[in-house]
Amino acid sequence: MTNSELVERIRQRLASDPAEPTAHSVAAALRAEHQLAGSATVLALVDQLRRETRGAGPLEPLLALTGVTDVLVNGPDEVYVDRGRGLEKSSVGFADEESVRRLAQRLAGQAGRRLDDASPWVDARLGDGTRLHAVLAPLARPGTLISLRVPARRTFTLDELAAAGSLHAEAVETIRSIISSRVAFVISGGTGSGKTTLLAALLALVDPHERIVIVEDATELRPDHPHVVGLEARPANIEGAGLVTLRDLVRQALRMRPDRLVVGEVRGAEVVDLLAALNTGHEGGCGTIHANSAADVPARFEALGVAAGMPREAVHSQLRASVDVVVHLSRTAEGVRRVEQVAVLGEDRRGLVGCEPALTFDADRAARGPGHERLVALLA
Repeated sequence: MTNSELVERIRQRLASDPAEPTAHSVAAALRAEHQLAGSATVLALVDQLRRETRGAGPLEPLLALTGVTDVLVNGPDEVYVDRGRGLEKSSVGFADEESVRRLAQRLAGQAGRRLDDASPWVDARLGDGTRLHAVLAPLARPGTLISLRVPARRTFTLDELAAAGSLHAEAVETIRSIISSRVAFVISGGTGSGKTTLLAALLALVDPHERIVIVEDATELRPDHPHVVGLEARPANIEGAGLVTLRDLVRQALRMRPDRLVVGEVRGAEVVDLLAALNTGHEGGCGTIHANSAADVPARFEALGVAAGMPREAVHSQLRASVDVVVHLSRTAEGVRRVEQVAVLGEDRRGLVGCEPALTFDADRAARGPGHERLVALLA
C-alpha cells in the first residue's frame, strides 16, 4: 500500500468522527488497517489531516505571507503566489487531483456555497474576507482551479503609495485636489493593478464630517475614515433564492444620505443607477472599473449601459453629465503598480464621450496633455 493510499484509508476511517484528528484516533485507525507506525509517523499524519480540515489547508502558509495578494492553484502540481512582484511558483503541492477538489469543496462549504459536478464553479467570500473562485475538473485544466484573492491587511496612505513608487509627486497633489474639489471620478486599470488600494487611500482623505456609503460585490474597501458604512451583494442560495445584486444595493444606498457614494467595482447593470445618482446631486461619487487605458473607459461604460438596457446615446449623455475625471493605473512587467494617467471626460463632434489626457506620468516626469486646462478648471 502506497503512502497516499494509506492516508486516504485513514481519512475515510476518520470521516465519521466530527472531532479533529488526534494521535490516539490516527493510531487506532492505523491499527485497524493492520499498519505499524512510530510516533513520528503518527504525528505527521495528524498534522496532515488537520491541515486538510482547517482554513485553507496546505495553502494557509501562503496566505499568511507578508504582502500576498493572490494564491492560485492550477491542479495538484502548480501553486502560484503573488506578493506584488508578479506570480511566483511556490513549493506547495497536492498529493493528487482529488486533494485539490476536496479543498475547493470544503472552502466553498465554508462560504455556504455548493460546489459539485452539478454546480462546478463558485465565486464567494470566506469568513476572513478572502475572495474564493474555483472551477472543478474536467471543466478546468490541468485540474481543479482555485483562485484566492487576499484582502488588504491594512490601508495604505497616499504618501506611502508615493514612497513605494506608485505615484509621481504631481500625481499626489492632483489626486488630493480631486478629493477636495468633490468631482466625480473613476479609477480604471486591469486586474491586480491596485485600483482598490488607491481608492481606499483616496477615501481616507475625505472630510471626516462626510458620510461615505460603499457598495461592493465583496467587501474589500476599508478606508481609514470615521464615517464609513458598507453594503455587500449576496449570491442566490442553493435553492436559487436570496439574490441581492449591486444594482439593488445602489438604490438602497441612495436612501442612506450619502455624502459620497462609492461603488467598489462597476461591472454590471448597477452602472445605470450609479450614473443616475451622480447626475442628481450626489457630488464626489466614485468607483473602479476594468479598462486597458483611460481612453477605453467611455467604451466600457457604454458596453455596460447598453447591456443593462440603456440606449447608447443615453449612456453617453449620463456619463458626460456625471463623471468628470478618470485616474488610470497600470502594472509594469516588474509588478510595480503606478498611476499612469489622469484624464478628463469630454464630448467629441459626434456627441459621444471621449477621454482627453490631462497628465501622463512615467517614472520621473509628468507630461501635460490636451485636457490639462480643463482639469485645472475642474479642480479650481
